[in-house]
Amino acid sequence: MGGDGYLGWPTALHFSARGHEVAVLDNFARRRWHLERSTESLTPIASLSERIRAWREISGKEIAAHIGDAQDAGFLESVISGFLPEAVVHYAEQPSAPYSMISRRHAVETQVNNVVGTLNLLFALREHVPGCHLVKLGTMGEYGTPNIDIEEGYIEIEHGGRRDVLPFPKMPRSIYHLSKVHDSHNIHFACRAWGLRATDLNQGVVYGIHTQETALDERLLTRFDYDEVFGTALNRFCAQAVIGHPLTVYGTGTQIRSFLNLRDTLQCVELAVGNPAALGEFRVFNQFTEQFSILELAQLVTRAARALGYAVRIDSYVNPRVEAENHYYNAVNDKLLALGLEPHYLGDELVQSMLRTIARYSDRVNADVIEPSVRWHPGEAEALPGEPLAGERQLDETPRRR
Repeated sequence: MGGDGYLGWPTALHFSARGHEVAVLDNFARRRWHLERSTESLTPIASLSERIRAWREISGKEIAAHIGDAQDAGFLESVISGFLPEAVVHYAEQPSAPYSMISRRHAVETQVNNVVGTLNLLFALREHVPGCHLVKLGTMGEYGTPNIDIEEGYIEIEHGGRRDVLPFPKMPRSIYHLSKVHDSHNIHFACRAWGLRATDLNQGVVYGIHTQETALDERLLTRFDYDEVFGTALNRFCAQAVIGHPLTVYGTGTQIRSFLNLRDTLQCVELAVGNPAALGEFRVFNQFTEQFSILELAQLVTRAARALGYAVRIDSYVNPRVEAENHYYNAVNDKLLALGLEPHYLGDELVQSMLRTIARYSDRVNADVIEPSVRWHPGEAEALPGEPLAGERQLDETPRRR
C-alpha cells in the first residue's frame, strides 16, 4: 500500500525481484500534494504504469496495480479479498510533519487519510485474511524525546508495588506523528480483540536514492524530495550543497534523531515479513541504524561536498518547529539486528555518491521551495536566516549506533 511512493516503489521491486507475487495500491496523493506545493521529485519519476512496464521488460516479472483510495472501504476490501495477501506492507499515508502543520485543512486531511485508511485495512484483513501479517510503517517520532532510553514499543513499569509491561509512552511532535500514534493504538487493539498479527516498524529518518533494483534503469527510479515540506534532513542538505544554497539547520541543530539508509528500510521490511508476528501479537521494532544531531549531519555533508569541490555554508534558521533542541536521546534497536539486519552506515563515500547523483538532476531544483515557511506556532515570526553556524566545528567521528 502506497506502492508509488519513495519507499513503496522500491519495496515492491525488492519483493518482486525475490520471487514474490506482488500487488501495489496507490491513489497518487503524494503526486497531488506536490502539485499543490509547486514541488516535484528531484529525480524524474515515471508514471506507475510506465514503471511497471519497465520492470516487466527488465525482469520478466509482473506487478499488479490497484488504483484507488484506502479511505474507500469498498475498494480496499475488494483488493484484499481478490489478492488474498499473506503480508500487507502499509505505507499509504501522508508522510510529512510540516504538511500536517500548514493549516487546519492539512491537519484534518492527514488525520483522516492516515487513521481511516488504516482502520479500513484492519476490518478488511479481519473479514478476508485474518492470518495475514500486517507490516505497518510507523515512526520514531511517535516517542518524542523522553529523558529516558526509548525501548522498542513496550516498557516494564513498577507502580504502587505492582509490575506490568505496557506500551511505551508517546509524545508525538506534530499532527502527522500524532496520526501515527492513533494507528499504533488501533492496530494494537485489533490484535488484542480480533487476533490479527502485526509488526509496527517505528522508522527513523530515511536517506538515499538508489536500491539494487532502482539502479537498473532510470525508469525505475524512486522519488527524491528536497523541499522543506517533504524532503528529509540529509536528502535536503545534499541537494542544497549541490545547488549552492546554505544548509538549512533549524535552531541550534542539536536535535538528535535516528536515521537509516533506504536500502536498510528494504532489509528491515523483508526481515519483518520473513519472520512474522504470532496471531494476536502486536510487535514493535525500532527501525534505524544510527543516531546523529542535525548539525552533525550538516557538517558531514559539508565535509563530503567540499571534497568534491562544492562551496558549502551552514546557516542557522529560526526553528519553525516546536521541539526540544537540547535533549537526551538514546533509542534501542536490538530486534532487527537480532534478525540479521546488516546496516549500511553513513559516511563520506555514501554522501558523495548521493551528491554525484543529485548533480545529474540539479537543473530540476526549485530553489523557492527550500526555505522553511511552515510554522508549528502561528504566533511566531517568519523563519529567517540567522548567523552562519560554525561549519568547521569538529564532527564526532563516532556516530551513535546500537
